[in-house]
Amino acid sequence: MKKPFAKKSFGQNFLVDENYIDRIIAALDPQEGETIVEIGAGRGALTEKLIESGAKIIAIELERDMIAILKESFGKTENFQLIEADALKVDFDDLINPKSKIQNPKSAKLVANLPYYISTAILQKLIEQRRVFSEMILMFQREVVERIAAQVGDSERGFLSVLVQNYLETEHLFDVPPKAFRPSPKVTSAVARLTPKSNIATQNDEVFRRVVSQAFVQKRKTILNNLKNAALDWGGKFADAAQLLAHCGIEPARRAETLTNDEWNCLANAICKTND
Repeated sequence: MKKPFAKKSFGQNFLVDENYIDRIIAALDPQEGETIVEIGAGRGALTEKLIESGAKIIAIELERDMIAILKESFGKTENFQLIEADALKVDFDDLINPKSKIQNPKSAKLVANLPYYISTAILQKLIEQRRVFSEMILMFQREVVERIAAQVGDSERGFLSVLVQNYLETEHLFDVPPKAFRPSPKVTSAVARLTPKSNIATQNDEVFRRVVSQAFVQKRKTILNNLKNAALDWGGKFADAAQLLAHCGIEPARRAETLTNDEWNCLANAICKTND
């Protein structure tokens, strides 16, 4: 079968450099018998080597031309399963631990080369279902990796930085230059390892997400100005954002990027406690 061209509508840039393919495989370290989920298997450059490891590979692909290639190349392979779906709509928990077989829940590894336009959405979904994965090796545009790794006080720190760092350990592994892809993108990519944290102080994920999201609505504004118009039910003893900030010892004139994750959790958990 003739290999199809990359489609801009899917943000496709195929990794073709064997050196970087091998480095991603080495970072994932697939072991025989374990389960590995690959999002956006494309033409199967990573898939082929993952299959060779003896691990059970579950490939998720949406684009029909890629699906045809994957079926032709690996359809009869015993340790390969193809899911024809949008990864944003997949229930990873049910995929790895079908509800009919939940007695012995398993975890999986995840690997993916993610286009820029779904990076935020897929990260939020993976955070929601993080308990399914022991670790994730993900490739994004480098600016996305820099953003999720941005530390307290960094101008690049934003909603995604706080959200990811609250739930996942983040490690920037290496960069991947445009020439490693066909067609070559205009930006440098980067590979990161994300590992779910075992101890998280957050009492309610949705409240945490809403508080952080609202606080970064306009980054140049103070946290008080961003929160005071928030559509949040302060409840209990907190009549407004100023009282909530005072409860957590946070100066209202600070900007959102200066808050630590402990301070974010204080804000979110305080709201939860007053609404129990």
